[in-house]
Amino acid sequence: MNGRQGPRELGVSFGPGLTGPRNAITDVPGVKVGHCTLIEGSGKLCEGKGPIRTGVTVVMPHSGNLFAQPVKGAYFDLNGCGGLSGALQIREFGVIETPIFLTNTMSMGAVAEAAVRHTLKLNPTSGITDDTCIPIVSECDDSYLNDSRGFHVREEHVVKAIESATSDLIEEGAVGAGTGMSAYDFKGGIGTSSRKVRTPAGEHIVGVLVLANHGERSDLLVRGIPIGRLLDAPNPKRRESGSIVMVVGTDAPVDARQLGRLAKRAPLGLALTGSCAHSGSGDIVIAFSTANVHNRFIGEPTLTDRFMRDGDMDALFRGTVDATEEAILNALFKADTTTGRDDHVVPGLPVDATIGILKAHGLVHRNAEATRADGR
Repeated sequence: MNGRQGPRELGVSFGPGLTGPRNAITDVPGVKVGHCTLIEGSGKLCEGKGPIRTGVTVVMPHSGNLFAQPVKGAYFDLNGCGGLSGALQIREFGVIETPIFLTNTMSMGAVAEAAVRHTLKLNPTSGITDDTCIPIVSECDDSYLNDSRGFHVREEHVVKAIESATSDLIEEGAVGAGTGMSAYDFKGGIGTSSRKVRTPAGEHIVGVLVLANHGERSDLLVRGIPIGRLLDAPNPKRRESGSIVMVVGTDAPVDARQLGRLAKRAPLGLALTGSCAHSGSGDIVIAFSTANVHNRFIGEPTLTDRFMRDGDMDALFRGTVDATEEAILNALFKADTTTGRDDHVVPGLPVDATIGILKAHGLVHRNAEATRADGR
């Protein structure tokens, strides 16, 4: 874990909603997250050798065999300048049957092949007497810092991310797929957050993990304050405004159509941090529910599924919006300044200066962390 704290730990108030005990997508029971971080070399770009600033992040909706026990799933693309393999199958059948993999744009193919090999090892009849596997892989472009043409992500790195997956605290910032990413012209990467929600169907968790690589400095809002325009900090100019992938998980009993409704709320949290979804940005949401999981090889009838009413979903919507906003800010607050290829530097968010501005606006409170479910 790096030493940088998130905004909540520094006293920034996020309103009355309680987080889960980890304030992470891993608060959703059964969910695991793993990273493999690749950092090597410095100085001038030498294609195929580096510098390398990239990696892989995997979100596992449960720790079992997802091909045998798929989860309900959906996706939403606010702006489609990005990649999501397996999207058509998610739309057609409403299920996700592999872990969700995140990486850099150029490595989608390598990660997809490794993901398929992982699934085939668990399912020796796949592609012979049973269905073939279509992996879920999404991406952002880290080529400002990384030798993206070098294809440095390989099968062993995907395996390492899977094997490192944990249901405990998640490392955030410049880690895994987020190693070379930038957000609002500061260092970005991986961020996560969660909310406990109470609905007529019971108490549930909604968690969000983001791969933040989007926006321009002038866009950045923190709790409604135009931090990007108020900070005096270096401002590297990338050639494009990047992308963001948002993964939403919940244990609430919702079907694929309802998950589509939930996925559409994540961009509202993105907007709270200032994004307008630039023309060249891929703004993608992948959503899943760990409720109503069936074994595809037993053929349990879906008539046994029970789902909550649409009218009871408002608390889930609110939780998704709030957790997405905080996950993006966690990615920014926790990512360190990074120097990459050709000595490109992306500065970490100046946290002390940011907190000073927020204090002046009355948005920093000593007891803000009490809104964590465990009170820590």
